[in-house]
Amino acid sequence: MDNKLQELTGKIYSEGVEKAKIEADSIIGTAKKTAEETLSKAKADAEKIISDAKNSAAEIINNGRTEMKMSVNQSVSDVKQKITDLITTKVVSEAVKNTLSDKDFMKKIIEISVKNFFSDPSKGMDLEVSIPAEHRTELENHLKSGVRTLLNGGLNIVPDANMENGFKIGPADGSYKLSFTEKDFENFFKKYMRPKTAEMLFGGK
Repeated sequence: MDNKLQELTGKIYSEGVEKAKIEADSIIGTAKKTAEETLSKAKADAEKIISDAKNSAAEIINNGRTEMKMSVNQSVSDVKQKITDLITTKVVSEAVKNTLSDKDFMKKIIEISVKNFFSDPSKGMDLEVSIPAEHRTELENHLKSGVRTLLNGGLNIVPDANMENGFKIGPADGSYKLSFTEKDFENFFKKYMRPKTAEMLFGGK
């Protein structure tokens, strides 16, 4: 009786242990599989993060190089432009100032302007000529004695304290005026000299 009880007890124990072992193996297997899947996913995520980071870094570097190249090119272009403007301004300003400071030249150019101001000189019209206040005496005397005879109308001489060199001419009614000041001549010649100066300095590049 005792032997049978012991045998039955041993059998139940053995079966219980075996069942527990199977369940434990199953749990361990599932855990291993889950761990492997988690590890695999973590590796894939890490590789993607690294790949995205590399791509972003490469894009940033490439954009940086492009921007730097553009900045350098723009800086070089700006420097060339400033050098060109500086030289052009110096050459033109000095030449214009020297030319317009020549009283004989001014007398002549004003005479020519007055003479060609009207397509039909037979039509009478009063003119107004603005001249630099500094040169008033010499130019005014010449204009009144010489240029007035070219007109079929009156001539009004107006000294302009803000004008260094040159003159302005137009109808005395003030409807419009043609300006031939030092600044006007400078702007006119700079427009044509600037490309030539740039080509001479930098080969047109």
